Amino acid sequence: MLKKFRPITPGTRQLVLPQNETLTKKPGRRVTVDPCKSLLVPKTRTNGRNNHGHITCRHKGGGHKRKYRIIDFARTKENIPAKVASIEYDPNRSSYIALLHYVDGEKRYIIAPEGLKVGDTVQTSSEPPFAVGICMRLKDMPLGSIIHNIEMRPEQGARLVRSAGLSAQLMARSGGYATIRMPSGEVRLINEECRATFGQVSNSEHNLRVEGKAGRMRWKGVRPTVRGTVMNPVDHPHGGGEGKSKGNHPQTPWSQYTRGFKTRSLKKSSKLIIKDRRKK
Repeated sequence: MLKKFRPITPGTRQLVLPQNETLTKKPGRRVTVDPCKSLLVPKTRTNGRNNHGHITCRHKGGGHKRKYRIIDFARTKENIPAKVASIEYDPNRSSYIALLHYVDGEKRYIIAPEGLKVGDTVQTSSEPPFAVGICMRLKDMPLGSIIHNIEMRPEQGARLVRSAGLSAQLMARSGGYATIRMPSGEVRLINEECRATFGQVSNSEHNLRVEGKAGRMRWKGVRPTVRGTVMNPVDHPHGGGEGKSKGNHPQTPWSQYTRGFKTRSLKKSSKLIIKDRRKK
């Protein structure tokens, strides 16, 4: 559920925020539960700078302090049931996370799929049930399954389909590879020994969120972005000119063409991509 705020201040006039109804609250209170301390580590920020101190990613800096939640993307504890203890907010990602209590006493965080509730039991196995939150190798999953948290190499840990609201579909299997339709529309092959998780990633309304004011973006660590057309020629290829002028050849401040110009690295292989996401 989304909440549209009454415009009692300029900052709330456009504000639309999720109500986070699925998050686990403290008993008798409206505040969410505290994160598991054993799974928290300090998070140092680079503010977009490299090891020389030069800005390599613009528009980053400031923001509220965060602690990183250690997420189990590999799901290597096979055939050991775990109970969902809580569904929690994670400031470092768009989806919610779920705290698992394994029967052997260990605790781990995972990306929470849509529909997973406190008290549910999940595990990594090669046998049914094919329920939401169950992790399994692609070779053991039924065709047509809706999945997320997909590995690119066996035992590497999930790399694909981890953002809020995303899901992929297992279409076919042949020759040791599974055919996956990605959220972008791309169809690619992935080794069938790789693991994935059933279900769709939680917090599907994340893309409908409207921050309402610039200050809220500053809390998130996002600094102001200035258009190239309002700069001077020394600062940007779009800059200068009399009056308003458009950038006829869209490009970055370093003259790298954008909007249609392919920038994929030549070092990356495309042999496992069956259908490109741009091709209809």
